[in-house]
Amino acid sequence: MTMHDACAVDQHLTLAPKRIGDLENRPLCLSGKGVTKVFGTGAKQTVAVDHVDFAFHEGELVSIVGESGSGKTTLAKMLLGLISVTQGEICFQGKPRDISTSRKKREYWKGIQAIFQDPFSAFNVFNKIDTVLLDCIHMTGGRGLPHAKKVEMMEEACCFVNLKYAELTNKYPFELSGGQMQRLMIARVFLLKPRILVADEPTSMIDACSRATILDMLLQLRDEIGMTILFITHDIGLAYYISDSVYIMEHGKIVEQGTADEVILTPKAPYTKRLISDVPKIYEPWDLTTV
Repeated sequence: MTMHDACAVDQHLTLAPKRIGDLENRPLCLSGKGVTKVFGTGAKQTVAVDHVDFAFHEGELVSIVGESGSGKTTLAKMLLGLISVTQGEICFQGKPRDISTSRKKREYWKGIQAIFQDPFSAFNVFNKIDTVLLDCIHMTGGRGLPHAKKVEMMEEACCFVNLKYAELTNKYPFELSGGQMQRLMIARVFLLKPRILVADEPTSMIDACSRATILDMLLQLRDEIGMTILFITHDIGLAYYISDSVYIMEHGKIVEQGTADEVILTPKAPYTKRLISDVPKIYEPWDLTTV
């Protein structure tokens, strides 16, 4: 199998440079030991994430890959502080994470942000686009800036994602297309400039051309501000093309991890091998025996 076949749909995407040797010398920005999430009690318990360990370096591009129900989105929500950790510890910038109060959680969110799979549920339907962008400026300490400066910052953020602020002002997010809403989420990230970005299937609802453009925007952000990006995805071909490191999840466990080349080109876990074999190849008959 060639990874060109696996990712032919994203042929316009520039291959992200692998920088593992450089990254190993960088400090950890987010790490975890024995992180576990259990839903329910007693006989109805469901272990969604089962004692996973991870270590993400500053400026690293990581993909967490797995099928639906593998626990990858639950892990992402724990990393974001949206749901509690049942067991284990998450460290942020080398120290145990403390999000025990609303103030501490807001402070934590200045350093970690997300792009969600469904852009239509990512915005408050009662807030106009101006409010969405202004909230980002205020969150980073720009509340006292002159209005003209704020407008300039919003115009710059929209320009970065190929949107025109003049065409968005006084509109609501639901008046935009899905692709435009995804770009607006990236414009928010541009203004906030977090240390870590969690991207949960950020391109699954848009066409292939827009997908490549949005991924290129995220890679550009990574290069400009040294942001760590965590891609949550089921697309193992995409993971190979963009990632420095890859984590494979099955039934809540990390079954394999390593550099993109190690995991994808020389997989060891049977689950990883099956994920790769399930990728349709353009010039070969499809093998449906594993379905």
